[in-house]
Amino acid sequence: MGQAVGGGGRQSVLGDVISVSGAFEGSEDIAAARDLARTFLTDVQAVHGLPVSGRAMGMVQLVVSELVTNARKYAPGPCLLTLEVDGGAVEVSVWDSNPTPPEILAPDPTRIGQHGLEIVMAVGQSFSVHREPVGKRISTAIVLADDPGGDAAGRQS
Repeated sequence: MGQAVGGGGRQSVLGDVISVSGAFEGSEDIAAARDLARTFLTDVQAVHGLPVSGRAMGMVQLVVSELVTNARKYAPGPCLLTLEVDGGAVEVSVWDSNPTPPEILAPDPTRIGQHGLEIVMAVGQSFSVHREPVGKRISTAIVLADDPGGDAAGRQS
C-alpha cells in the first residue's frame, strides 16, 4: 500500500479493485479532495492502463467537490472520501459524522444554491445514502470511459 497525493490518502490494489481514500477536515481541503481524485484517476489510466475519459475526470472531480463540500458544511468533524474503481466505473463515497440523511430537493431552476445533490444524481449511474454505525455514507458511480451509444451519464438512449 503506497501513499497517495492529497489529503493524506492511501491507495491500494486488491484483485481487480483499485482504491484510494483520504480524510478531510477543513474547507481548504475541498481542493485537496479534488486533487486526490485527479491524481488517482491519472494513476488508474497511466499505471493500471484503464481508460479514463476527460468527461469522467471532470465529473468525478465535480462530484467529489459537491459531496465533500456538503459533508464539511453539514457535519462536525472530518469526512472520509473513498474512490474505488471496479468494473469500468469509479465509485465515489463520502462518509461524515451526521446520521441525518440529506434533504433531496425537487429540481427548481429558480432556486439559488442547494443544487449539489441534483448534480451528483444527474451525472452518476447510481446514488445511495447509507446510515453507518456512526454517521452516513453517500455514494455514486461514474463511468470511466465514454459510451458512444449512450448519453453523457453512460446510460443507453
